[in-house]
Amino acid sequence: MFSQSLATSTIFHGVHPEEVSAFVNQHIGGHSLDMLGGDNRAASLSFGEFAGLGLSKISYGNSVRVKTPALDDIYHLQVVTRGECRWRQGGESLKVRLGQALMVNPDEAIDLEYTQECEKVIIKIPVDLMKSVCSSGASAGVQPVRFSRIPVDMRLSPSLTNLLAAVFSEFDESGDTGFGPISLSYREIVLRKLLNVFPNDWSASDNAQPIPPSMERIVAYIEKNIKEDIDLEALAHVSNMSVRSIYNGFSRAFSTTPKSYVKLLKLRSLRNDLLQGHCRNVTEVALDYGFSHLGRFSSDYRKLFGELPSETMRLVG
Repeated sequence: MFSQSLATSTIFHGVHPEEVSAFVNQHIGGHSLDMLGGDNRAASLSFGEFAGLGLSKISYGNSVRVKTPALDDIYHLQVVTRGECRWRQGGESLKVRLGQALMVNPDEAIDLEYTQECEKVIIKIPVDLMKSVCSSGASAGVQPVRFSRIPVDMRLSPSLTNLLAAVFSEFDESGDTGFGPISLSYREIVLRKLLNVFPNDWSASDNAQPIPPSMERIVAYIEKNIKEDIDLEALAHVSNMSVRSIYNGFSRAFSTTPKSYVKLLKLRSLRNDLLQGHCRNVTEVALDYGFSHLGRFSSDYRKLFGELPSETMRLVG
């Protein structure tokens, strides 16, 4: 996975980990590096910039511990392409294995232990870019989206894997670090795909316009009763709106219908339950959320997340 990524942008190869660490501190994110064993000169680093995104591939070639203070203005997508690493926070410990990825939020400190063979691809994403995608360009006053700390197996999200591979290929072939129409299009698609694949608290809306109080009441009601059979009559009662006004409100605020919006939120909530290990089997959780036609449910789920619900369950063993 991404084995040939950034082939033309190697900065270091076969050096001491501290040399890689110094470059990372300057260009990727401030951190401290502790050697946990050995002192091999086997570290490597490739780095480039693409349409405002920082692209890097890094291996320390030693067992190391990396600590990073809260990075208040960037997200990190971290994909383990070789070996594994262990994420620590407080008393919690999370192992991220080959082929798995995490989204790291702004204001989130990092404490990672790398195995000697561990290699990662890291994409640095400025907060303003992610906010602009969530709010269609009007980032002022919009709170940054927060991603759950749940590893996603990239092998079960082939569309995202192929998309990132295309970005690296475009960069390697053209060396385009600017903001041309091709690179900007890639960036937009990548960010939207990350929002779909990695569990997060982002609203289903792509619209930055303020949501009227009546629509806010409807959304709150849907979220509170997400496992119930939610019909238009209940939404009309909650919002004191006519059915026609509700349809118009969803069209303006979310560019969709009430039924589609409810289904989308149900699928997102159901996926989060699967990833949290809260479900015994797919059929049970599908019926719990009101999906009685299991074939259609699996098809809708796969279209949204790029994998079957059974494949999501396997991620958590």
